[in-house]
This record gives sequence, structure tokens and C-alpha cells, in this order.
Amino acid sequence: MCCRIMFAVLFGLFLVAGPGATGEALAKTFRLSAPDDLVASGFLKHLLPRFSLKTGIRIEIVPETAAAEAAFSALQTKTPVFSGAGKDWFFAVSDAGNEHVARFEDWLTGDVGRKTIASFKPDNGEVFVAATAKPKEVVSEAISGDVVSGEKLAVVHCGRCHMVNEATRLTTIGSSPSFAVMRSFSDWRARFEAFFALNPHPSFTQVEGVTEPFHISRPSPITPLEITLDELDAILAFVSRIPPADLGAPIQYQ
Repeated sequence: MCCRIMFAVLFGLFLVAGPGATGEALAKTFRLSAPDDLVASGFLKHLLPRFSLKTGIRIEIVPETAAAEAAFSALQTKTPVFSGAGKDWFFAVSDAGNEHVARFEDWLTGDVGRKTIASFKPDNGEVFVAATAKPKEVVSEAISGDVVSGEKLAVVHCGRCHMVNEATRLTTIGSSPSFAVMRSFSDWRARFEAFFALNPHPSFTQVEGVTEPFHISRPSPITPLEITLDELDAILAFVSRIPPADLGAPIQYQ
């Protein structure tokens, strides 16, 4: 009797939850067309389940001629993704607004997808190689101004503490970050524009027409740094062209 009651309860729950769960599963699905030789290689059976396991998005493989939201093709299209089975393969998107397709393309061309491609080890020894990673788009942050004067001014005004360039490597304070390191900060521009308001600069910096003169009872502890806004603009133009230092990946804490 208990078993029958339990079965009835579970079956009732299935009837209630079933349609919703099925609808949700269908919503996270898209069709991917692929040629027979790629399907026969067994590569897609290795690749697609690993993406689905990570994202919950199911990919239905359909014949090359069938309607699909995306396709693998040996014909050169927008995105090269891997080489294997004697061909170079490309990824084409038919439904550009499909978020699941976009997520698959990002995964496929990202580090995890590339490693998944490389990990395919079939019995016949077929090798699949990921395409060259997409180069990251470089957004220019160059600021117009007199770059040459900006470098000279930076050396004169900032070189006593910061490493501005190679010429100031041995004349700086070791605890002060270099310009290249500060250039890697996401808010580097704001830091340089308002440097005179950030400690310890206010105690020895005078910006013409901006900062108040030192109080007679609190003179600058070192030779004052006196600068104009035009000179600061030149320094900013110079700094904007410094390649940011590569600080590596963030530290991972266990």
C-alpha cells in the first residue's frame, strides 16, 4: 500500500512538473548541421556533450542540408574553429539572435573549447587541432597631445619616485609603482588626471590655477612639484601610449 501511495504521489508530481521541465529543456536547444564525414569521425560525440554538461544547452545534430541555427562546414565562412578529418572546419551562424548559439561559439573559440578539441583521442589516431585563438580587440586609449614633451615632463616631475621609462629605472623609489604598472589599472586615466589629489601628492604638489598654495605652517617636505594643466595634458598623452605591464592572472585563493 505504501509503495502504491508513493508511486501515485511521484506520478502526480511528474504530471505537474513534466510539461514545465520539458518546455524549459526544449528552450535550451538548438540545431547544428554537420557533414556526414565530420559526424562519422566521432568528434562531435566528444565535443558537444562536454558543452551541454557545462551549460545545460542541448545541441541536436542534423544533416548538412537540413534547416539549422548553426552549422559546421568545410566551406570557408566567418569563424574558423578547428582542423581534422583532413579538412579545415568553420562555424556558421544562421540565427544571429540565438543566445545559445552565441554561447556555444564563445565556448568553442575560448580556452575551454580549444582544450576540449585538443583532448579528442580516438582509436584511429585522428588528430583535431583548434584554430588559432581570436586576437583580442585592442581599444585605442591614446590621448592627443605633445608626447615628446610629456615624457620629458614626466621624467622631471615624476621620475624621482616612479619609473617613467628605462632611463629612470635606477633613480626611483622602489615602493612607488612604475608608469607601466599604473597603466595596467582600469582607472589609470582618472588616477593620472587627479594625481595631485591622491596621497602623498597633495603635500608637495602645486597645480597652477587648481591647488591652493601651501599654508605657511605646512610647507612642502621636499622640493615642490609645480606643474600646469597644459603640462599635465602632455604627460597624459605620453602615458596613454605606454604599453600596460602584464601582471599575469589574479592570485587564486583556495
